[in-house]
Amino acid sequence: MAIMEHAYYASFGYQITSFFAASSRYGTPEELKELVDTAHSMGIIVLLDMVHSHASKNSEDGLNMFDGTDSCYFHSGPRGNHDLWDSRLFAYSSWEVLRFLLSNIRWWLEEYGFDGFRFDGVTSMLYHHHGMGQGFSGDYHEYFGLQVDEDALIYLMLANHLVHMLYPDSITIAEDVSGMPALCCPISQGGCGFDYRLAMAIPDKWIKLLKEFKDEDWNMGDIVHTLINRRYLEKCIAYAESHDQALVGDKTLAFWLMDAEMYTNMSVLTPFTPVIDRGIQLHKMIRLITHALGGEGYLNFMGNEFGHPEWLDFPRKGNNESYHYARRQFHLTDDDLLRYKFLNNFDREMNQLEERCGWLSAPQAYVSEKHEANKVIAFERADLLFIFNFHPTKSYTDYRVGTKSLGKFKIVLDSDEAEYGGHQRLDHSTDFFSEAFQHNGLPHSLLVYIPSRVALILQNVDLPK
Repeated sequence: MAIMEHAYYASFGYQITSFFAASSRYGTPEELKELVDTAHSMGIIVLLDMVHSHASKNSEDGLNMFDGTDSCYFHSGPRGNHDLWDSRLFAYSSWEVLRFLLSNIRWWLEEYGFDGFRFDGVTSMLYHHHGMGQGFSGDYHEYFGLQVDEDALIYLMLANHLVHMLYPDSITIAEDVSGMPALCCPISQGGCGFDYRLAMAIPDKWIKLLKEFKDEDWNMGDIVHTLINRRYLEKCIAYAESHDQALVGDKTLAFWLMDAEMYTNMSVLTPFTPVIDRGIQLHKMIRLITHALGGEGYLNFMGNEFGHPEWLDFPRKGNNESYHYARRQFHLTDDDLLRYKFLNNFDREMNQLEERCGWLSAPQAYVSEKHEANKVIAFERADLLFIFNFHPTKSYTDYRVGTKSLGKFKIVLDSDEAEYGGHQRLDHSTDFFSEAFQHNGLPHSLLVYIPSRVALILQNVDLPK
């Protein structure tokens, strides 16, 4: 993020002034190439945040007024201005604009070796109203009509065609909140050609729940609907938190859960307070259910893996040009006396288990239970049985959960383990045997003990690996 040069630091890298220049804030172009090469040597794919949805309105160091008019690269008049972002909007029907933007894509692929792009602000590009003041219900009249900017739509198709023609293994991701149909369909089928879409409703849902609802009022059906609300075979990137939630004026997921107590009660030398206990348990559960149910990819916003406190802010007039919150405190997870290590341990194990079992590449999960009174959600994906008890106080003995397979099940991940900051209420030597007893539409079921605020993953060890 924020790689293309931008004069205004507080724009978070989204008001580009020099599209072909790597930002000088972090080093030289050669050092950026070294960073990408080093990542590749470690088997890490590197994607660039591609901002072709708008540009800085600066005329001294940007594209604005490049030839002395307001219409060189942008629409003239009101259509060329984004009122909310205070920036200029490209005229995608212009031959020279297409050449400029498409060559910019090729430049970053070939000169720096990036493996693909996350296209920023796709919703703003797709519609003349730029998504402002719009609530998308999913009704098709919202996507097909005069409100659609067909020039921008065709540009995105051209961009995806170029990327995948030059480098077939490249990845493109659309930041679209509207749910435009066929966005991730191949261009040969009339789609836009993206590989993935960001599931932007998911982090908003978690923040809304934490802000507006008591734990006992969480709606299990609503959570599940938000996590699985995607079109068949449309691949989505799920995430529990992003910079949109963590910017100044808002707070990180962990800070919403634990707030000021993170300053005083995150030491392992102090007893668990109810606030810290609740925050640590829910933080793990929110990440796991998002990872397992929310899509075909998982995005971790830096610091979310260990419950980063506070928020993000950049130097600006409103904070006296302070850099104090323009940071990530990665040292917190390295301190053995702080509880951040528990959240980080859980994140590591969660991702390693996914790497072994591959639920992100498996078909969408079958959700067998979303019990409102019990606050229990259960589903199967990649031959794993996921069980979540979101109830703040109730634990359940001999709780029946449906499964499609017969055999012996073992616990492979338990958020209640001590190394994850849990209370160690489950015996991992226990075997759970499913029986031919139909439950919640599944042919078999098993009985399991589910403590309060715990997430469990069980694996049928009798199935062939």
